[in-house]
Amino acid sequence: MKLKSRTKNPLLKRARKGFRGYPVATIALYGPDDQQATKVAVGIVTREGAEPDYMERWLVDNGDVRSDDEITQQIRAFLAKHEVLSVVAVDRIIGCPHEEGIDYPDGIACPQCPFWASRDRFTGEMIH
Repeated sequence: MKLKSRTKNPLLKRARKGFRGYPVATIALYGPDDQQATKVAVGIVTREGAEPDYMERWLVDNGDVRSDDEITQQIRAFLAKHEVLSVVAVDRIIGCPHEEGIDYPDGIACPQCPFWASRDRFTGEMIH
């Protein structure tokens, strides 16, 4: 009997394998709410305790980056180019796809993503 994979996403499969050494890729998802991911950011850390040495972002205007095969292939090529051994990925969307200080002023909530205005981006719980 053949066991079915829990996910068809090859990036998440790599993340489940655990730490296999450096370089490590970190994959984070962002979206206007906690259901639709319109941005994926991939950072590559080449040594312990360091900030990412390489960073790429992919965006979609419509749909979800998690189901975009072209973006998945581009991410895989980015990981291969930097000879990534380990992948760490979030299991949820962790915030707004817009960048504070770039897409809107520092110190305020994103005007385009009211869903995240009063939520903890890691838990999704309301902040009082």
